[in-house]
Amino acid sequence: MKEILIQRADMVVTMDGARRKLAGADVLIRDGVIADIGQGLTSAGERVDAAGCLVTPGLVNTHHHLYQTLTRAVPAAQDATLFGWLGTLYPIWARMTPDHFRASAEVGLAELALSGCTLSTDHLYLYPNGTRMEDTIEAARAVGLRFYPTRGSMSIGQSKGGTPPDDLVEDEAAILEDCIRLVDGFHDAREGSMCRVGLAPCSPFSVSRELMRDTAVLARDKGVMMHTHLAENDEDISYSQDMFGCRPGEYAESLGWVGRDVWHAHCVKLDAAEIDLFARTGTGVAHCPCSNCRLGSGIAPIRAMRDAGVPLGLGVDGSASNDAANLVAEARMAMLLQRVSMGADAMSSDEALEIATCGGADMLGRPDCGRIEVGKRADIAIWDISGVESAGSWDPSALLLAGPRTVRDLFVEGRQVVRDGHVQTIDLGAATAQLRQMALDLAAG
Repeated sequence: MKEILIQRADMVVTMDGARRKLAGADVLIRDGVIADIGQGLTSAGERVDAAGCLVTPGLVNTHHHLYQTLTRAVPAAQDATLFGWLGTLYPIWARMTPDHFRASAEVGLAELALSGCTLSTDHLYLYPNGTRMEDTIEAARAVGLRFYPTRGSMSIGQSKGGTPPDDLVEDEAAILEDCIRLVDGFHDAREGSMCRVGLAPCSPFSVSRELMRDTAVLARDKGVMMHTHLAENDEDISYSQDMFGCRPGEYAESLGWVGRDVWHAHCVKLDAAEIDLFARTGTGVAHCPCSNCRLGSGIAPIRAMRDAGVPLGLGVDGSASNDAANLVAEARMAMLLQRVSMGADAMSSDEALEIATCGGADMLGRPDCGRIEVGKRADIAIWDISGVESAGSWDPSALLLAGPRTVRDLFVEGRQVVRDGHVQTIDLGAATAQLRQMALDLAAG
């Protein structure tokens, strides 16, 4: 029996049912599970002094493309909107190999860990040159994050009216066969599991109606969740209306893509009827504010979604459209965008942090994560608030207003992944040097 006692935290933000904040509190971890919370706890196990620190649940990343860590700030794509950005990057991604995908995922997940993330999804929808989803699953195991990879796909190339090049699309029967292989081989539905698998056709403009519908049938037969991009910008809306004669929400509903087992990325342009549809059906949304800003897509109506009861989580999106994978910075941006569009009281720091923790966990069907509560998984972030970022702050819990952007310590299933601001599980210096060289080689090619 392994115990770790986190002691004397200035504040513990629990995100439990009562949303308690506990001053001067301890958290006892036993065998990867939170065993007790209170003051003056004792243990014969390892002790972690959290004096001068804020303790929160680990953050949850609900949308990412980890392979894009290798294509940040590509010059020709820096000032493009979504469709032009994709057109620039597709030929680069087509040259990537399994080694590129593994290295990119490893560095991207380590970057997420340093930002307080303990559970991350990944949407991998292209598989050039023998790439498999196992390449990212192995990276997640190495870094030590809880992982939710989704088997993405593209089947409609440019010759058939889609946006991706024909050499990046796959045969639909082969896609579905690989989905079955991956779910059977890697999906662990048990409480506390470190890996669950979802099914995720890329978008309405890169797969057929039949693949969307068949994927939904397969996912429900297998009991796994479904994910895709939806209503990301004005071009996305126009494509749906021109090609399908309806808005994206209507299109999704017609193909079975609404329900508590579905979450969509972005949804920047959902209208009131679509928000109501998502609220009634429990359909989730992964909000990616930094990427939406970077690509000029707009500000998602998150306040309206929250008020209607739409399940919400945060996503950093791929680093080719965000240029970073910092989830606490993403939460701050979510808060600020709602304020700039609707007023200073539109979203509090507490609410944005809730979306980034238990909100995302619940949307992904992981109520065992995203909160510090007895019996829940020991996914915990410790933030040093004794430094310059928090100097003068009156509220130790206001992480998104006056707090650091990297963690001091991070625990996943009770295992320490970050200690004193350094990743413990991989050689991050060597990994980033390798990725830097890979990027230079791709650029030269």
